[in-house]
Amino acid sequence: MKIAYIASKVTLPGSPVRRSDAFEHDYMMHALVPAFAERGMSVSDIAWDDPRADWASYDAAIIGTTWDYWDRIDDFLDTLEAIGRQTRLFNSANMVRWNSRKTYLKDLESNGAHLIPTLWLDTVTPEAASGAFDALGSDDLVFKRQIGAGARDQFRLKRGDAIPAVSHPMMVQPFLKMIQVEGEISFIFVDGAFSHALIKRATNGDYRIQSEYGGQEEPITPSEEDLAAAQAIIGMLDQTPLYGRVDMLRGEEGHLLLMELELIEPYLYPKEGPELGNRLAAAIARQLETTS
Repeated sequence: MKIAYIASKVTLPGSPVRRSDAFEHDYMMHALVPAFAERGMSVSDIAWDDPRADWASYDAAIIGTTWDYWDRIDDFLDTLEAIGRQTRLFNSANMVRWNSRKTYLKDLESNGAHLIPTLWLDTVTPEAASGAFDALGSDDLVFKRQIGAGARDQFRLKRGDAIPAVSHPMMVQPFLKMIQVEGEISFIFVDGAFSHALIKRATNGDYRIQSEYGGQEEPITPSEEDLAAAQAIIGMLDQTPLYGRVDMLRGEEGHLLLMELELIEPYLYPKEGPELGNRLAAAIARQLETTS
């Protein structure tokens, strides 16, 4: 069986425009290729927008390091719809469409998820940005794109700072110091089952935990309470995703708050979870057996 691992030009090896964090793509491929081979499956990485791609020739396609989709969101979603008509797509195009705009957090909140207080600004004017401090009751705010990832175009403002020009709809949240104290906790799930967890910490003087900005990761064994909080988020979905990463931050009262539910193209940290490749291979094999 042939499996496509959907990537992007900015993450594929040998690309002249390769991202600085594309080594994470290599880690994923190193985890997947041998694990899938043990089950008689091959894995090939291919850019989502490669016009030569013959998606129908694959038995399944896994959305992987498509780390440029946010600036071409309509093309990306249309392409996934087309791929899904030609082969089994994980996660599904409908799930990706829902998860692509961070307003999905509103749906999860209505189902009981505990979020960081959030203000949604579809148009960011200086007046709206300045008013966010009072609306959220904080003098220190983080602005994130509603469609985006990896802290791209994200910025932190303190009351009185100059408001930069912003061309994207944004979500605004109070800055929580816990991101620099404990760090962000990520829980990885495969086919609904817990795989592994880790803490991501920013480098000194920063708050962004991504490796592109110097962030570091450490595997952890989560408490039963913390794991239950993450598992509850996965349980809120209408369908079980092949993979999901629940990113959480501890609030002042000690309970975890949901930051993101990553169902599109998250890095799944195989170095911190060495069984990830085997778990994904087993899950794909089960999915394909049910449709054979």
